[in-house]
Amino acid sequence: MASPNTDSTSQREKKLTSLRANIASLESQTAEIESQITEAKSKLKHDPTATVQRHIRLLHEYNEIKDIGQGLMGIIADARGSRQIEVQREFGVADKD
Repeated sequence: MASPNTDSTSQREKKLTSLRANIASLESQTAEIESQITEAKSKLKHDPTATVQRHIRLLHEYNEIKDIGQGLMGIIADARGSRQIEVQREFGVADKD
């Protein structure tokens, strides 16, 4: 018959073996996921930060052009003595634009 210490040691060894196997499995999964992330990043056309900066720059340009267009339509409306919304509709600019 095995002594209680032997059983306890055997159980501890089994648990350690199981934990080591789990750690190895998790490390393998981590490496695989990191590899997938690296592969996905390499497929991106541009650096994400550069893309965001480009979109911000384009939004600024759009807003400047929109402001100029609204200013010109305001001048046209004043010259005609009409409301700016009427001029906008005439030029096909929707209320939400």
